[in-house]
Amino acid sequence: MEQMNAKVYVQVNADFNADGVMLPRELIWEDGEKYVIDRVIGITQAAARKAGGQGDRYTIEVRGHRSYLFFERTPNLTGTIVGRWFVERRSA
Repeated sequence: MEQMNAKVYVQVNADFNADGVMLPRELIWEDGEKYVIDRVIGITQAAARKAGGQGDRYTIEVRGHRSYLFFERTPNLTGTIVGRWFVERRSA
């Protein structure tokens, strides 16, 4: 049986354009390694099929490879925490 992949919450540095669209620019992996996001290919509402949950799915390109980066919005509309970023851990 295939092992369920887990969410890996990551630090992301992002910008907002003039229209208010949040665009991730760099992600920092759990070991501290930084990855520059070369480009954002698309943004859509989608489920994280491997790790569970859903949110805004960013299709990104990093070092010539496409990947998904998710922004999981918090249900609490007050306070300073609006959500968290995660990626799906790949199975070994």
